[in-house]
Order: sequence, then C-alpha cells, then structure tokens
Amino acid sequence: MRILIVHNLLWAHYKSSVFQALQHLVDQRSDTVMKVLQIARNEQSRAALATGADETAPTYTYNYELLFDRYWEEISLRERTRALFQQTAAFKPDVINLTGYYDPAQLMLLVWAKARGIRVIMQNESTEADQQRGGLKEQVKQWIFNRCDGFFCFGSQAADYLFQFGVSPGQILLRKNAVDNKALLTAYKKALPDRSTEQQRLGLRPNNFIFVGRLAETKNLPLLLNCFAEARKQSANEQEWGLILLGDGIERERLTEIIHTLNLTEQVKLLPGRPWYLIPGALALSNVLILPSRSEPWGLVVNEAMACGLPVIVSDRCGCAADLVQDDRNGFVFDPDVPDELTVHLIQFMDGSAPAKQMGEAAQQFITQYSPEAVAQEMLDGFIKIVK
Repeated sequence: MRILIVHNLLWAHYKSSVFQALQHLVDQRSDTVMKVLQIARNEQSRAALATGADETAPTYTYNYELLFDRYWEEISLRERTRALFQQTAAFKPDVINLTGYYDPAQLMLLVWAKARGIRVIMQNESTEADQQRGGLKEQVKQWIFNRCDGFFCFGSQAADYLFQFGVSPGQILLRKNAVDNKALLTAYKKALPDRSTEQQRLGLRPNNFIFVGRLAETKNLPLLLNCFAEARKQSANEQEWGLILLGDGIERERLTEIIHTLNLTEQVKLLPGRPWYLIPGALALSNVLILPSRSEPWGLVVNEAMACGLPVIVSDRCGCAADLVQDDRNGFVFDPDVPDELTVHLIQFMDGSAPAKQMGEAAQQFITQYSPEAVAQEMLDGFIKIVK
C-alpha cells in the first residue's frame, strides 16, 4: 500500500507529531510506504510563532517533501497544482489523504485521482457551528464529499456535520485530534518548580485562569473579562485569583481598554504569544484553562492544557468540547450565550467546590487516548480499510 498525504503547512507541529507516529507504524510493515507533501513552510499570519532555530524545539522525523519553502500566501494556484500533480504521478499512490476541500489545487487532484481509481480520504475540521451555512457553497461541498472514499475528522461534531451531506458513518475513519502530549508534559514539569518565582516576577496571583490563543473577535474574550469581574465580586477568595491572556492579535487594544474599565489592571495580565513548545511554561503559572470562543473547529490548546494536567472550561461552540470535556470531572462546558454559566464555573474553582487538582489529574488521564500514537493507529487502520 502506498500512502500519500497532502498537507498545507510544515509549521503545523501537531500534525508532524502524528506523521512521525504514523511513519513508525508504516516502517513496521513490509508492504506499506508513506510520503507527506508539505505545500508551504508556513502562513504569514503564523510567522511569529515559527520555531526557527531554537534548539529547545522538538523535531520530528518522517518522509516528507517541502514543495515550496515560502509562505502559503505567496504560492500561486498554478504552482501548487503543477507540483501536486507531478509529485503524485511520480509516487503512484494507492490512497491519498487531502488536507481539505478549500484548496482548488487539491480538488483538481481529487478529480484526477478518482478518474484513475485512486482512493481519496478527505480531512474535515468544519462543524455546523463554525459559521452560517447554506446556499451554493453547501451544494459544492456535497459534490466534493460524494467523491471521497473516507474522512478523517477533527472530532464528533465535524463528523456530524458530514452526515448532513449524505456521508455514511462507515466512511468516518477518525474522530480525533492530537498534540505532542509527551513533549508538552516534559516542558510543563521542567517549568513547574519555578512557578512561584515566575509569578512574582510577572506580578501574577498565586492562582490563575489562563486563555491561550489569538486575540481575535471569535475568541470571545470580552465575555471572559466580564465574567471574571463578576466572579471576583461573588467569591470570598477573589484576591487569590488572577487571569492571564496569552497571545497577540488585533483585539489587544480593545481588551486593554476593557481591563481598565473593569478595574482589573492588577488581576489580569496580557502576555505576548509564544511558540507552542513554550506554552507549557505559561500553563505552569496557571490552574485552569479557559477557551470561550464563539467559533472553534476544535481547539488544540485544550489538548495541550489537559496533557499538562490542567482542568478546562470550554465553550460549547468549540469542536473539542463534546469529545474532551466531561462536566464536573475534568472541566466544564458552557454556553457563550449564557454568561452566568461561565461566571458560576469560575466561582467554583475560586471557592474550591471544583477541585482543580483532582480534575486536572482526570484531564491528564483522559487525554492519553488522544495521543499522536493513538491518532496515527486510527489513520493507518483507515487507510487499510479504504484500500482493501
């Protein structure tokens, strides 16, 4: 079996950890070879988060070829199409895994492959809650999905979205998303002994909620700030708790104004974004991760926090909520249209009725089934099922 994976960005470290695990499985089979075509090194919007030459960044080994050593936005459709067709024809795959349905170059490759009897598995991260649905765009998607043999989905909500297009449950080969749990936990444990010292240096409280991600409108951070302000009014332990917003983006100035208006300048700290492998250092300063987004295909930062042993509070608009968060066990799910729900969960942690340590241990145990190794095994099983 010859497996070809088409992927957009070499920068996507979480995928590289899965590809490495998949390569390890493939190497144990004498009848299977695998190759990954990485189209671009990175996107311009994520350039600041690139690992660069930092020797502390984990490296991953698998059979891949970088088609264009530049940003995705700089690569023309004609260039992508020509490179993908040349590489695919030369490799002669039995099955192709495409990144998604939004790249015309990959859609042309889909049509080409189906005409030659090559199986195609499409990756899908979209969910019903992502954005307004309907119209011609959905009809085009149905045409595309009907020509795929199987799907790798970012969770059960992404799979549920495909069912609307007539995709059968048997075509869903994967419903998981993973990060490098081991690397993250190692970095977290390394940073933990310096927790108090670093908190004092940054002017942080002994206990902290943390958000990690882009400071963008969809992240719903004004809601988080308002709920945190309300929780402080109702909690007897408000002096012990702070909030960290870790990231960069166009909302920074607006959020700074809200923090000032709510008189939270001493309790809320805006810290600049950092590469993924340094995020555990920030999680080590915190007790609970919050992801309040109004739209999120998955939310890999939830995986990252759980791998480090933190409980989570996650909006039900995040794709990972239904799969990763067990209410009252490893965290809480809330409706972003009902702010009081988030406020209540903040107070539960602040007053101790939600035991952060025990819930964090449950989170860490649960996330082991979302390891790169587990995802890679399900991918390989999917490839085998489709090619048979």
